[in-house]
Amino acid sequence: MMSLSPSIGGIGSPYPWLSRELKSEERGLYLIHLLLTCANHVASGSLENANTTLEQISQLASPDGDTMQRIAAYFTEALADRILKTWPGLHRALNSTRIIMLSEEIMVQKYFFELFPFLKVAYILTNQAIVESMEGEKMVHIIDLNAAEPAQWIALLQVLSARPEGPPHLRITGIHQQKEVLDQMAHKLSEEAEKLDIPFQFNPVVSKLENLDFDKLRVKTGEALAISSILQLHSLLALDDESSSSRRKTPLLSRNSNGLHLQKVMLMNQSSSLGDLLEKDMVNGYTPSPDSTSSSSPASSNASLNVESFLNALWSLSPKVMARRFLQSYGCEGYKMREENGCVAICWQDRSLFSTTAWRARK
Repeated sequence: MMSLSPSIGGIGSPYPWLSRELKSEERGLYLIHLLLTCANHVASGSLENANTTLEQISQLASPDGDTMQRIAAYFTEALADRILKTWPGLHRALNSTRIIMLSEEIMVQKYFFELFPFLKVAYILTNQAIVESMEGEKMVHIIDLNAAEPAQWIALLQVLSARPEGPPHLRITGIHQQKEVLDQMAHKLSEEAEKLDIPFQFNPVVSKLENLDFDKLRVKTGEALAISSILQLHSLLALDDESSSSRRKTPLLSRNSNGLHLQKVMLMNQSSSLGDLLEKDMVNGYTPSPDSTSSSSPASSNASLNVESFLNALWSLSPKVMARRFLQSYGCEGYKMREENGCVAICWQDRSLFSTTAWRARK
């Protein structure tokens, strides 16, 4: 284990790297160790130690430096933001005038989609699961909890257009905070559907997920329903006990008792929570068993009822084969897939970064 004691950099020095110039690899090792230490301090609530470690990291990190320096700079900002949330008033005040331009947000999402395979793999798995579960259905309704990227549904339209029995009437409800994003989505999907001669409707819902009004989803009895959640589950799981106890149970995750023909719920989320930042593999975190949920929440709680309303639907062979072939053709050997407890985990080397699961409602 690397020592960070003051004696390394001379008597009384808390920063051993100030006494000499570090090579890139050595500096990177220091940064990794410091980030792990800081994340543990933040997770345990040791804010004074976290503050000291952040000060040490700031001596080495740089948004204009090498790869590890840039990564550390962004992680430092995220860790500091997490600490500030301990004082909600201070956090809101400091962020009240921080405005992210819509064009910047769209550009970042576009780069993430184009440069990394994670979303593409999730789209392949999700679309194939939808196609299989909707076989023979004439009215299909998909609710997208993060309608930011039209590529997934354009690909689905193309697959549905080739169904032997003909395409269904497809309705997609897209949820996003920005109306402009939904407008772009509606235009691109409607254009593709018209080109493929598929009966199609797009229902835009401008809302934060936690403030979602169920009535705006326009769910109808008799239509086959699927819900897609890509990198959105954390926004519900991250709510603290006080706020979650005052919220009404999210209808999308409640027991399927309203005559809805809910076929599938597809989830993709990061495999680690911020509390386990940089260190712990949490592939099992989104496939809880009844034993694991009962130990952390009463049987009558909303969280327990929500989980018990669904059964894990194991991925069939076809979507897994398609996703694995895509990764193999991606041109980078570091990306891998593995299955564990009903999840398909998307990994870099042996570390799980994202996990995808499919769920079906209990009858």
